[in-house]
Amino acid sequence: MSVALTKSPPPISTRQDKLRVMVVDDSVVIRGMISRWIGAEPDMEVSASLRTGLDAVNQIDRIKPDVAVLDIEMPELDGISALPQLLAKKRDLVIIMASTLTRRNAEISFKALSLGAADYIPKPESTREATAAETFHHDLIQKIRHLGARARRRASPGASPAPAPAERVREVSVHPVAAPVAQLPLARRPFSMLAPRALLVGSSTGGPQALMALVADIGPVIDRFPVLITQHMPPTFTTILAEHLARASRRPAHEAVDGEIVKPGRIYLAPGGRHMRVVRHGADATIALDDGPPVNFCKPAVDPLFNSAIDVWQGSIMSVILTGMGSDGMRGGKEIVAAGGSVIAQDEATSVVWGMPGAAANAGICAAVLPLNQIAPKLVRLFSGDRS
Repeated sequence: MSVALTKSPPPISTRQDKLRVMVVDDSVVIRGMISRWIGAEPDMEVSASLRTGLDAVNQIDRIKPDVAVLDIEMPELDGISALPQLLAKKRDLVIIMASTLTRRNAEISFKALSLGAADYIPKPESTREATAAETFHHDLIQKIRHLGARARRRASPGASPAPAPAERVREVSVHPVAAPVAQLPLARRPFSMLAPRALLVGSSTGGPQALMALVADIGPVIDRFPVLITQHMPPTFTTILAEHLARASRRPAHEAVDGEIVKPGRIYLAPGGRHMRVVRHGADATIALDDGPPVNFCKPAVDPLFNSAIDVWQGSIMSVILTGMGSDGMRGGKEIVAAGGSVIAQDEATSVVWGMPGAAANAGICAAVLPLNQIAPKLVRLFSGDRS
C-alpha cells in the first residue's frame, strides 16, 4: 500500500519526547531493518526489539512504548492473540499490524482493526526488492509518526477521554478519538442545486472502519445510485474489504472490473494497485482501470476517480473524503466543485488522521465537515432531494 507523502508533525527535539516504538517480529532481518529505519528518524526511537508476542505482553509494563509494530505470525503468541492483551495493559498503545500479502493475513488484519489495532501495513515478500522495501519504509514511518503524534495529542491534558473498547461500529470499530483542537471556523460552500447522480468516496488510514460505518447506513442511496470508492490499499486487502462492505451494506460490493457498466444498487471498489476511473461509453458510464504511475504517491488514488467522473456526470456528483494521511482527493474535489458538484469531509474529531479531509476542509471546497456518524444521514437526505 502506498500513502501520500505528507507534511509530518513538527519534529520532536528532546529524547524524552521521542515516540517510543516497540518492534515485535520473529524475523531478525525484519526487526533489524525496521529498527534501523526508526533509529534514523529524529522524532522516534526503538524502545524494544522483540521476537514474540509473549515477549511483548510480558515486557510492555517495563518498556512503556507509544507505538507497537506487531507481526501477525510469530511463535509462542501470535500478533492477533497478543493484540488484546497489549491493549488491556496499555489502553492508549498505538498498534500497527504488519503482515505479508496473503488472503489469510488480510483477513487477520481486518479482524485486528475490530479488536483495536490502529492500522495495518503489508510487508514486502522480499526485502531485496528495492521498490517494495522503499514503499514499506516510507509508509511505516509515516504511520508511526502520524498515529503516534495523534495519540500523544489525545492523551494530553484537556483532551476528552477515549471511548471504552467495547464501543463498536458493526463489524469494525471506529478508532477512539479525542475532541478537536479549537480553531477558526472553516469556510463552507452551499451544496450544489444539481441532483446528484453518483456518490464518490475517498479514504486512506482509518478508512476501512469508516467505510464500514458509512455504507451500513446509506442503503437508500445505494439502492438508487452507484457508489464508487477508492481506499488506499494493496491487492488482496481490497478483495477482503469489498466482501466486508457487501456484508455491512447488505448490497452488492466488489472490486471494479475494467469495462463493466456502472449501475445503481452496487458498490464499486478500486482494486489494489490500480487506479479506478469512470468513462462514458455510449449511454453508459463504465469502469476504466489504469495501471499507470502512482498519483499523490498512491495507487489507487482518489483524484483520478474524482476527476474522471466530471466528464461522465458533470456537476451531478456528491463526493465524500474520509479519514486518511496526505491530501489525495483535495484537487479532484476542487474540480468537482468547479463543475458544480459538492464535497463532504469527515471532521477531525472522528478521523484517525485528518490529512485528506483536513486538506479539503482547509481548501474551502467543502459544503459540510461532519462527524462520521452524521455523514450517512446527510447523504440520504441529499440524495432524496434536500439541497441544504
